[in-house]
Amino acid sequence: MNRLQFWPQSASAAATEVDHLFIALLVVSFLVLGLVFGLMIYFGTKYRAGSTADRSDEHLKSWRWEVAWTTVTLLMFLALFFWGGDLYARLYRPPPNALDIYIVGKQWMWKAQHADGQAEINELHVPVGRPVRLVMTSQDVIHSFYVPAFRLKHDVLPGRYEMLWLEATVAGTYPLFCAEFCGTDHSRMGGRIVVMAPAAYERWLAARGPSSTMAQQGEALFRQLGCSGCHGANSTVRAPPLEGLYGRPVPLQGGGTVIADDQYIRDSILLPKSQIAAGYAAVMPSFAGQIEEEDVLKLTAYLRSLATAAPPPENPPPENAPPENTPTRAPR
Repeated sequence: MNRLQFWPQSASAAATEVDHLFIALLVVSFLVLGLVFGLMIYFGTKYRAGSTADRSDEHLKSWRWEVAWTTVTLLMFLALFFWGGDLYARLYRPPPNALDIYIVGKQWMWKAQHADGQAEINELHVPVGRPVRLVMTSQDVIHSFYVPAFRLKHDVLPGRYEMLWLEATVAGTYPLFCAEFCGTDHSRMGGRIVVMAPAAYERWLAARGPSSTMAQQGEALFRQLGCSGCHGANSTVRAPPLEGLYGRPVPLQGGGTVIADDQYIRDSILLPKSQIAAGYAAVMPSFAGQIEEEDVLKLTAYLRSLATAAPPPENPPPENAPPENTPTRAPR
């Protein structure tokens, strides 16, 4: 029999501090509430109509008490603000050794993709005691990734990558919800987070392991979509080389630069005219509506795998190519 829990189980590294912050906010709020209403009741009773309280100094004012309690409450709330701001920043700054897992929300399911190629629907397996970075996006409308036991809730937006990280501390199974109304079957959009011991997690990965990793699937998709025809070493089309691109600054037409991160690559695939790389013609076609978000993630994983590769020598532009100073577009 399920019972209503006043305080949900705490199962992540951040959950305890989130609870402490919440309790501190409640305590400070009740202290201020008690002070304000206590003074109202005290003075309302003391100086009620017909009382014999001394009113001879009704025009005498003293700012000491007012300044004192205002300053004290201000400092308490400022302390809570900076504490909450620091915790919020740390929740969105994953450790460098975090394990990457990709999440796609769609009506009405959660789809998870592991770097080694394992895929899940409405389930997410993670190891206990290891930081996990979630790279999340939506294929249709706004969803919200909510795990009460981890004290995590973050909106998942279409057209953007949202980052969040967690570190589970207790093995077990925990409910996953969508906390943003997303359509007629919103109430059915849920799942579970399965936290496993590291050895059990490795066995699960091996048992579910596909024949290829996300990067390898992305490479196959790269060739299937014809991307290698322009970005390959022997291409007759002058397009930006993709080797060594990921994580580096890309000069843009009209000035400015952008870092070639996951969002840049996604936009280059689906919105190629939004940011055109300097020195290249805007000939990149859009794949919006032709591939799904999972395919974009695979292509991104492939380009990420090329981050340390040396770019091949660039072919000279053909005779009918636009001049060098003609703005061109870079892949993201």
